[in-house]
Amino acid sequence: MVADKRGRAKWTVSIPQNHAFPLSISQYADICAKCREVSGKVEALRSHSHTLPHTILAFGHDSEPQDPHFVDVREAEKNGLLPRPAAKSGLLKQSPDSDLIGEGRGRLAEESVCETSMTFVLESAEAGIGKTMMMLWTAFGLAQQEGRAFFIDDTRWAYGRYTDTFQAPQSKGCRAPPRHEILPCPRQARHLVVSATTFADIFGSSGNGLQAPQPIDPSVQENMFDLARQGYEALFRLNKEDGEYVENRVRELRAKRVVPRSEGEQDGMAIGVHVRRGDVHPLEYQYRYSYMPLNIYAETARLLQEDKYNHTGPNGLEDRAAKGHSFLILASDDPIVYESDEFAAASRAQDRIKLAGKPTTQNEEPDRRVMRKFVDENFGWEGGFFAPMFWNLGLGGSGAAAAAKSPASTPVPSAETIRLRSLIGRAYMMDLAVLAEASDVVVCTVSAAGCRLLAVMMGWESAMEKGNWVNIDGRYEWTSFS
Repeated sequence: MVADKRGRAKWTVSIPQNHAFPLSISQYADICAKCREVSGKVEALRSHSHTLPHTILAFGHDSEPQDPHFVDVREAEKNGLLPRPAAKSGLLKQSPDSDLIGEGRGRLAEESVCETSMTFVLESAEAGIGKTMMMLWTAFGLAQQEGRAFFIDDTRWAYGRYTDTFQAPQSKGCRAPPRHEILPCPRQARHLVVSATTFADIFGSSGNGLQAPQPIDPSVQENMFDLARQGYEALFRLNKEDGEYVENRVRELRAKRVVPRSEGEQDGMAIGVHVRRGDVHPLEYQYRYSYMPLNIYAETARLLQEDKYNHTGPNGLEDRAAKGHSFLILASDDPIVYESDEFAAASRAQDRIKLAGKPTTQNEEPDRRVMRKFVDENFGWEGGFFAPMFWNLGLGGSGAAAAAKSPASTPVPSAETIRLRSLIGRAYMMDLAVLAEASDVVVCTVSAAGCRLLAVMMGWESAMEKGNWVNIDGRYEWTSFS
């Protein structure tokens, strides 16, 4: 809390000018809590009321007023409410590792600071990458909507450097502001930072997801979808090698469904199937402690094909030809799924990077002349992606198994650990890219973040209006998060 020249109560956020950037996710969460507390106190002092404001952080309501008592950092420094930066330190010197992705470079003058901006910090307490991607895309869409420059910070991202997986987004031709001006709250801050921890503070209840099957406000649902779609279109550009592989793979799969014109005018149907297991369980009540049976995926795909090719009249021969060129495209975090009877004939979405099961990674037959051979226990992905398994990547040895269950309990990752994590992220993104681009229809479970991302990648018209995104996990509709 500060007082202006007339002695009126105001409030701002003060971060030391030489503090490392970004702050920890717990510090950002703490600042957001204090924003609400201090804003309420100032409002009470100004209005002699104990009614706290509830709208300063809310999302999507243009009619809601901004907090009139908040003073942004730049104005606070200019008016003497906060210490001014030291001479010629308008842009703090940052190490190369702290450069923000998307920031203008080259001949930009130091004065070329973006008027407003949003910085997304990729650090998250969750091991999975899907939810972070949805947040990233949605945050970008909001930044575009508000005319903010957009930057990405990958300083502590569990999957390594952002540019190892994706190409850097296009710059708006301006520099990021001094880091102490980048605030997690309130929403009206000139330069805003968003992370997984503070996402709900910016997006309100729209970012909380569904807890039970219930109607969703169509305008809110479509608005969130549109924001995420903007982010996907701008940011989903795989690194050059992976991008070229996906293009070739999609071209190959599309050609596979083409029916020779001598046999008919109708091509076959490519049905994408996304099977998430591991530590994500279905929302549907009867399967909530296990997994959706594989036969449900396969049966749904069969019914979709029958629904399209169900003629018995003159088109019957063409339908049979099209069925002969129809096939499944499979992506799963569990290697065993690829070997199941239900998907024995399915095509892998991609095989550039594959998660291997433990039997595949077994060493060669041990020397029988050696009584005991000491080797690290092999690491396989049976059952799918589990957070403890991810955090333990690269630690080696059975003694490390389940030792790290969160980022806080994980040792500083080595270069090899980061490399392995990056491979997992790249495989996941290539899987989704091929499914979204090569499939006519996608079958998946909305409880999985990848399933929800696929809908965004397919687009509203194809996924929602034409029904080409098929959720088999209960009567849930698409939502950003669950």
